[in-house]
Amino acid sequence: MTQAAGTTPPARIVIEELVKTFGGRGRDVPAVENVSFEVRQGEFVALIGPSGCGKSTILNMIAGLIPLTGGRIGIDGHGVTFGKPTPNTGYVFQRDTVYPWRTVKRNIGLGLEIAGRPRAEREAEVDRMIVRAGLSGFENAFPITLSGGMRQRVSLMRTIIMRPEILLMDEPFGALDTHTKLEMHKFLLEIWDEEKQTVLFVTHDLGEALTLSDRIIVLSARPGRVKEIFDVPFPRPRDAVTLRETAEYSALFSRVWHSLGEEFRKTSAEG
Repeated sequence: MTQAAGTTPPARIVIEELVKTFGGRGRDVPAVENVSFEVRQGEFVALIGPSGCGKSTILNMIAGLIPLTGGRIGIDGHGVTFGKPTPNTGYVFQRDTVYPWRTVKRNIGLGLEIAGRPRAEREAEVDRMIVRAGLSGFENAFPITLSGGMRQRVSLMRTIIMRPEILLMDEPFGALDTHTKLEMHKFLLEIWDEEKQTVLFVTHDLGEALTLSDRIIVLSARPGRVKEIFDVPFPRPRDAVTLRETAEYSALFSRVWHSLGEEFRKTSAEG
C-alpha cells in the first residue's frame, strides 16, 4: 500500500470503546474498559502497562482468538469476528512456538506448506528467509539445539514469510536476556524498515517500547483503560544500543515512567 507524500496514512486497526469482562465462579472480572485507539498504516505502536491490565487480551481480541464483551474492532474497515482469522494479520506470541520435531527449515516453511504452495517455490522462499534471519548453516537443526534468540528468529520468520500487512506481537522477547533482546530489537527494526508492516507490540519493557515504536499507549491498572499516549520522535533508522545513550531517550523515558509508575503503585496497593 503506497501513500502520497504529505498525507495522513489510513488507519489499519481501529479500536472503539472496547470492553472485555471475564466471568467465573459467580463473579465478573473486568479486564478492559472503554479502550479506544488507532494504529495507522506502517506505524509501529507499543502497548504498555502494569501486569494484568489487559494488553494481551486486547491483542487476542484483535486476532479473533477471544470474543469482545463490548465495543468494536475494525481492520481496514471490516469488523473482527471471534473464531475467524483476522485478514492480512500475523501473530507472534510471547513464547516461541516452533515445533520441536521440525527442523528450522520446516518450521519456517510451515505456513506455506499449509497454504499448498509448490515445493520448489516454498523452498526458495524459505531459503531466502533463512539467509535474512542469519540462520544459514542451521537449516536442518532442530529447535532444541538453538539459543532462545535463534528460536525467536525462526518464529518471527515463520510469520513474516506469509507477508502479513499487520503484525500483532505479544512480548515476543520477554524471556530473553538483555544482550539477546537488543540483538532481536536490531533484527526486528531491520525487517520493519524493509517491510513497513503495521505493528501493534505488547511489552512490559519501557526501554523496548522506546527503542522500537512510533507511539506508546500507556494502559491503566486493571481494568485497562487508555491513560496516556506518547509520541516517540527519535529519527529512523535507529540503533538499539546507541539510542539509549542519548539525552532525548532519557528524558522521554522519565516522562513515560512517571505515568507508568502511578499505575504500578495502584496495582501494588490493590495486591
